[in-house]
Amino acid sequence: MDVQRTLTVGTPDVTALRRAYGAFATGVTVVTVGGATPHGMTANSFTSVSLDPPLVLVCVDRNAVMHACLSRTREFAVSVLTDDQEKVARYFADGRRPLGGEQFDQVEWRPGATTGAPLISGALAHFECEVWRSYDGGDHTIFLGRLLSLERRTDGEALLFLSGRFRQVEQERSEAA
Repeated sequence: MDVQRTLTVGTPDVTALRRAYGAFATGVTVVTVGGATPHGMTANSFTSVSLDPPLVLVCVDRNAVMHACLSRTREFAVSVLTDDQEKVARYFADGRRPLGGEQFDQVEWRPGATTGAPLISGALAHFECEVWRSYDGGDHTIFLGRLLSLERRTDGEALLFLSGRFRQVEQERSEAA
């Protein structure tokens, strides 16, 4: 077994830290806000937090356009991407895409019934939320969202991100006990 060890005294090596964080597979989402200036961004720092009340979180870099959007609008949506939506994930991660409503001209979407935030068509699940709390998370802010509405497809597999690459779920070999 090949093991890379990094002695951490003070601030860790950023490259080693990214590689270690990347060992944990995550789903891939597009977080969106609506309103006069809609915006979207790819995020893999999304997770469920609580069933009662129903809460999710998304972590957003303080320098990202989305950070200012969430601080201003207080409502957002999350589209959980399917394994055939890597192109969508790459598009919303590209800082060169247009801003405002024009960025949504390249993807199929519809406004969320509750928030009006864009929901990416074909996604595995959609969550519409209002910002419930926010917390300092170093160079990111942790936004907790209280669930307002949800949708879930019954077919399809999630797009994954692992070790700096997009991945797909392999077919199941056996059932978990």
